[in-house]
Amino acid sequence: MALRIGADIGGTFTDLIVSSDDGSIFHATKVLTTPDRPDDAVVAGTGELLKEAGQSGDGVQQFLHGTTLFTNALIERKGARTALVTTRGFRDAIDIAREHRFEMYDLRLQRPEPLAPRPLRFEVDERVLADGSVLVALQDDDIDRVVAALRESGAQAVAVCLINAFLNPAHEHRIRDRLHERLPDLAVTTSSDLVPEIREYERTSTTLANVYVQRIAEEYLLRLQRRLAANGVAGRLLVMQSNGGLCEADVAARFPIRLVESGPAAGAIAAAYSGRLLGYPNLLSFDMGGTTAKACVILDGEPLIAPQFEVDRRYHFKKGSGLPIKIPVVEMIEIGTGGGSIAEVDGLKRLRVGPRSAGSKPGPACYGLGGRQPTVTDADLVLGYLDAGFFLGGKMSLSREAAAAAIDVAVGAPLGLDTVAAAAGIHRLANESMASAARIHAVERACDVERFPIFAFGGAGPVHAYGVARILGSPSVIYPPAAGVMSAIGFLVAPMSFDFVRSYPGRLGNLDWAAVRDLVAQMETGGTAMVGSSAADGQVVHQRSVDMRYQKQGFEVRVPLPEGRLDAAAVDAIRANFEDVYRRLYGHLVPDAEIECVSWRVVTLGAVPNVNLPKSNASCATTDAARKGARQVYLLDNRRLEEVPVYDRYRLAAGVRLQGPAIVEEVESTVVVAGPAELEVDAFGNLTARLH
Repeated sequence: MALRIGADIGGTFTDLIVSSDDGSIFHATKVLTTPDRPDDAVVAGTGELLKEAGQSGDGVQQFLHGTTLFTNALIERKGARTALVTTRGFRDAIDIAREHRFEMYDLRLQRPEPLAPRPLRFEVDERVLADGSVLVALQDDDIDRVVAALRESGAQAVAVCLINAFLNPAHEHRIRDRLHERLPDLAVTTSSDLVPEIREYERTSTTLANVYVQRIAEEYLLRLQRRLAANGVAGRLLVMQSNGGLCEADVAARFPIRLVESGPAAGAIAAAYSGRLLGYPNLLSFDMGGTTAKACVILDGEPLIAPQFEVDRRYHFKKGSGLPIKIPVVEMIEIGTGGGSIAEVDGLKRLRVGPRSAGSKPGPACYGLGGRQPTVTDADLVLGYLDAGFFLGGKMSLSREAAAAAIDVAVGAPLGLDTVAAAAGIHRLANESMASAARIHAVERACDVERFPIFAFGGAGPVHAYGVARILGSPSVIYPPAAGVMSAIGFLVAPMSFDFVRSYPGRLGNLDWAAVRDLVAQMETGGTAMVGSSAADGQVVHQRSVDMRYQKQGFEVRVPLPEGRLDAAAVDAIRANFEDVYRRLYGHLVPDAEIECVSWRVVTLGAVPNVNLPKSNASCATTDAARKGARQVYLLDNRRLEEVPVYDRYRLAAGVRLQGPAIVEEVESTVVVAGPAELEVDAFGNLTARLH
């Protein structure tokens, strides 16, 4: 029997799931993340998972993985000593950045420091013009001078990013080859290999970030493969990318910057897959884990894709305050509110929740692992939303007394509130923060969030989704089974995929279509080579698009290209597609303005895996039979603790209806409906709450 394992490393827990090709095996588990050596939790959790499922590692065909390791290395600046080689005169471009102040009146404005400090930036005398022609040719002795300087500098990695190399990469490739020859132990990334795309600052920042974590990625992935093999796990290692597609481990090692958002992307892919299965092509994916919460709009059965994102933001998730990474990513908004987010009172007697997190070490106060500061999880426990004796199905016990004590000291006493009122304030503020961010995310994408059901997952997502839905005015909330490990499920349903881009600017009515076709053909050939080895004949699909704008605009919108040959006869169709996208985003067009094409893109996809999600086999057709008891729970409308029925999710058969308020418990998470709603179980075990 062929098995596939998905493993997602989060800030607090590492989630794992194993599935068989025939659907007879579908088992999940969670273990605490080991931040110092993340693969320890993966290896130990895999052994525990297989033991619980009654399976052996030699039946594993694929091991699918996502990790925050490279994100953390960038944020904590634990990567390689990194140098930059660039064109003479452009040494300080990464300091100048966009000359944009994201906080206009902050006199102490902070930006993230470039990954290559100024003494480690080296210039070569060369110049490629905006049409790709060479104005100043690169000389061998100039390359040798830089090689000698790099040797003396002690650099461990180097990014090569020359002006206009996205149009003509010859000079970058000559430097790369000489570095491999003379300094073979040096990690090298060229911008033309990683991101051959217009915009100097973003291209340089992305290239630096990739090479900064490249050795970490190589060592980690190789070590993980060795340890899994030593423990009898035979499957091929595939890694989730930020765009929601899988790639081979060797590709991931060369382009680790593509993995920075791999875990959150997997959750959105799982939400989209489930939405298509259930007949909800439009959803708001809501993923709340131990450290952060993520919201993502799902339209027409697919998550939206953004052309770039930021890491290491200086201003608590404020756009523009981080390092730009020009890599396609599942578009979502991340909020510094998770189960482990710390609650505190500031100097103005204002309650604040997050973005600081207790993580897995020391964790929330109720974990009993040394944490002393109150967190969202502590508040949820005090409010009766969690069962202290059934956390992770009873594998981990929580201390309500420790949670209450931490809340009293840090929040209750400073604000003059009793324990329950202080905990309720923490819970409600967390909900308000997440709802506000989700609404902004949807509005910026021209979506009416009030029409979108919420798909709630992550360990804390089902606890908070009802409160968030009420604030947003959402019609319903869908709680999938195994919600606490949904990102790991996303690995199982993700296709092999790789993105390509080539900048080739020009006016739509005056393009060299032969050159465009050649660019697109090159990308499709590269995609087939990258993905085709893991897909059966005929299962490779190429999705083509182009970034377009009105002439003299600063930024572009992504526009799908029509099927068939790209030539002058396709201009009208391309223009119509551009106007459709532009009108949807901005509500108007710019009459009589020239339209420009900037960058051409190809996404190559393998087939979506056929995953047999288990259907509910619960036998209890009545609510009374599935009821496991009752407990005191804080109700949002009544603002007090009242007795609420508690149900065993594994005993709720398809078709069973419940009335809120209600608590529904499973091993990985807890569904909390702290007010009126009608709940129904479907054939796949999803619990849908329709709000009054």
